[in-house]
Amino acid sequence: MKTTRDIIIRPLVSEKSYAGLERNTYTFLVDPRAKNTEIKEAIQKIWNVQVLSVNTLMRRGKVKRRRYTQGKRADQKRAIVTLSEGDTIEIFETGK
Repeated sequence: MKTTRDIIIRPLVSEKSYAGLERNTYTFLVDPRAKNTEIKEAIQKIWNVQVLSVNTLMRRGKVKRRRYTQGKRADQKRAIVTLSEGDTIEIFETGK
């Protein structure tokens, strides 16, 4: 059985994810086998917030040259989570 920490790998911090904070959406790197309901339950359990929706996307790894051969970065599954009004996750808060 998967635990909540197996499902949620880490939060993703980028310009695009910070732009989503205004809409109360947060982006996470998740286990590729995780389903939307598992992701929702894990986030609600870890951060004690109310999740309204979970959207997921698979991001294929880039093919990169390594000297004489080609290698490939790992594929990633991302979850874009929308929280209810008034809920926040402290990891993403900036020191303003």
